[in-house]
Amino acid sequence: MSSATHPLRQLLAYAQAQRGPVRLAVLYSVLNKFFDILPEVLIGTAVDVVVRGEQSFLAKNILVGVGITDTWHQLLFLGALNVVIWGGESLFQYLYEVQWRGLAQDIQHRLRLDTYTHVQKLELAFFENQRTGALMSVLNDDINQLERFVNSGANQIIQVVCSSLMVSAVFFALQPGLALISLLPVPLILFGAFWFQGRLAPRYREVREAAGDVSARLNMNLLGLPTIKAYTTEDFEAEHIRQASDAYRQANARAIRISSAITPVIRMAILAGFTATLIYGGWLTLQGQLAVGAYSVLVFLTQRLLWPLTGLAEVADMYQRSMAATQRALGLLATPINIAYEGKHLPQGRSQGALRFEQLGFSYGEQPTLQDISLTIKAGETVAFVGSTGSGKSTLVKLLLRFYEPQQGRILLDDEPIAALNLQDLRRQLGYVAQDSFLTDGTIADNIAYGTEGASEAQIHEAARQAECLEFTAKLPLGFATRVGERGQKLSGGQRQRLALARAILKNPAVLILDEATSAVDNETEAAIQRSLAVVSQGRTTLVIAHRLSTVRQAHCIHLMENGRIVESGTHEQLLARAGAYAALWRLQTGEAA
Repeated sequence: MSSATHPLRQLLAYAQAQRGPVRLAVLYSVLNKFFDILPEVLIGTAVDVVVRGEQSFLAKNILVGVGITDTWHQLLFLGALNVVIWGGESLFQYLYEVQWRGLAQDIQHRLRLDTYTHVQKLELAFFENQRTGALMSVLNDDINQLERFVNSGANQIIQVVCSSLMVSAVFFALQPGLALISLLPVPLILFGAFWFQGRLAPRYREVREAAGDVSARLNMNLLGLPTIKAYTTEDFEAEHIRQASDAYRQANARAIRISSAITPVIRMAILAGFTATLIYGGWLTLQGQLAVGAYSVLVFLTQRLLWPLTGLAEVADMYQRSMAATQRALGLLATPINIAYEGKHLPQGRSQGALRFEQLGFSYGEQPTLQDISLTIKAGETVAFVGSTGSGKSTLVKLLLRFYEPQQGRILLDDEPIAALNLQDLRRQLGYVAQDSFLTDGTIADNIAYGTEGASEAQIHEAARQAECLEFTAKLPLGFATRVGERGQKLSGGQRQRLALARAILKNPAVLILDEATSAVDNETEAAIQRSLAVVSQGRTTLVIAHRLSTVRQAHCIHLMENGRIVESGTHEQLLARAGAYAALWRLQTGEAA
């Protein structure tokens, strides 16, 4: 979708799948409004019956065929008709409310799922310039704004249009001259509503952006609450929240000053139309040019036509809020996906796990992160990458996982370029344990089985055993059924890492990746992970990224990286014998260096 396209057109294009339900909702709204204006016509008809008796319009033009001319019988007929009218109005009000509300929920549900699914497919580079709270604001609050408009605003617009057309038809049928005078304010009201909308639109975009800022700040502070408490910066952060909330308040105030002016302006226009009907219509009636019943109908219908137009203020406000929100949500949905998901499917089962990196190059900015990386990893080998922070170790595995696409060169899995493979198939062959692994707010068993559908209790238990999780799991109140809390906050860092390793083991990948998995754990946990690694690396390719050289000394090959290049490669013993940079780093970590 083009960013220049009006958000309403974008929304209509998006809602094409809901055309049937939309048409049904519109039909119910139109029929409800048809029955809604009939009571005013009924009142005028009743006045005409009472005043003119057997010479009434009803007796001479409608009931003449059935022979009802008696005044009392005419009134009884009108009473029965009144029941039908109110019943029809109530029925179609129920139907349109159910239909519009259901439609609003369906569109909201679908848009949220589509947007979230789309966001999941975006490369990590997209999120480097985004704030989580701002994205949450779009996925939650902005889409809720759209739901509120579809829920009631769309129906109000349809009913105002229908009311205008139906009442205008009655006016022109009864007294064309009076109709022209009475309806003269309508174009002015509509022009004023659009004029106000044009000035509301940019202000509500500011409101939505400010709401995103508040959400982002709150999200960041809640995640960082332990640090805020530790550094006693509660007042400092509360001031940040105050500033963000005040910016949101000020943005709303600027919008409110305009939106609040709509109703008084429309009210004055309505006053002009109603006064014209009251005075000029009364004069025509006194002159005998307009029947008393017709005059009653016109007076009531003028109010019925013009007064609902005051609701345009609320509708315009709701419309602009929802369009600003829609633009943000559909804009996010239109963000291009730069990493293709489709590709050649891998055969069922586990791949061999042989990897080849060919002249790989990548840069986050102007400074290269990886330069001319070429190496071959045989299936079943354990290979380690070590080096200082920023040397490119983690970037290497992120390219393998296709979190990013390389700018030069390529990576092959079993002689197949991974860029040509189906992304889901590729990632099913890779087990990934990061430095800060994500845990869901589920049970121990849920987190071990995460990403592996249909895992049995025995398989979960075996993966936990291999990752040395059984000892601490047995001490938990509900064992494997114990909930770990949001992001696993009820567990220690070492326990979270062992669960993440168990999850990767259960997945049974062809390639196991440990990205700084032991850098933030205690010595006991590191030793446990090393013991687990010695077992689970048998028969599968294992890539280990580490700062601590003791973690990787048993690897088949260790690559030392500096400034995005591999500067030394070999086994632990070979690299020590070479007495180069690796040997110096080993002496530094073991305390042998002066």
